[in-house]
Amino acid sequence: MKSGKIPMRLCLGCNEMKPKRELMRVVKSPEGEISLDFTGKKNGRGAYLCKSRQCFDRARKSRRFEKSLACRIDDSVYEVMADELAAETENG
Repeated sequence: MKSGKIPMRLCLGCNEMKPKRELMRVVKSPEGEISLDFTGKKNGRGAYLCKSRQCFDRARKSRRFEKSLACRIDDSVYEVMADELAAETENG
């Protein structure tokens, strides 16, 4: 039986290639709203990140979200994303 190809994506935090299903997506919607996408199905420009606070903090500090999504991100948006990440990792 032939096995399918596993899509790989680059984590903005640790800079490692990982299977797409292991990562979460940060999305910039066509309206310009930034949010976390745990399903991977939201419409818009996406960037990938490990589901860890450490990778989130590293990507935020080096402004990789802003470079990847080509926009300026407010600190309040980062706080909301950090809260969503904490809730998601807590629920597992």
